[in-house]
Amino acid sequence: MIHKLHRRLIRGIQFAHTFQITLVLSGLIGALVPQMAISAPVLRCHIMQSGSTQIIDFLAGSDPYQVKAIDINGRFRFKAVVIGDARQIAYIKLYIYDHAEPKPMLLHEVKYLAPVALRDAGPAALTGVNDVYSLPMQRNLQYGCALLEVAP
Repeated sequence: MIHKLHRRLIRGIQFAHTFQITLVLSGLIGALVPQMAISAPVLRCHIMQSGSTQIIDFLAGSDPYQVKAIDINGRFRFKAVVIGDARQIAYIKLYIYDHAEPKPMLLHEVKYLAPVALRDAGPAALTGVNDVYSLPMQRNLQYGCALLEVAP
């Protein structure tokens, strides 16, 4: 009985020693071999207006006040604020403005909290397809966005 316990104890010690060596070797290999690039989230929006489609990618940032609105055919302005980093998006806010005089008029605003990036997603996986109308000017804009995992 004691002999069997002694053998089990020796095997356990050998296993632990082998396991420690494996951990050390995997750590060395990980330090020596360049790591694969980590994918980063990108908000990709398909914006349709007056028969034309624009596909625009928006990257994560940390300052929402630095984000500029993008002109869409001289009729609308589209602004996507993506706040977060390469690992996690904290929130996304989308704004659509009409080019009204004397200053742009906000038509649409939406917020998505902690959205999850997907590898394979349809063009409107995050937002669905949205129609935004400007009644004074009789114009419309359609958009859909997806938060994608894209390798750098």
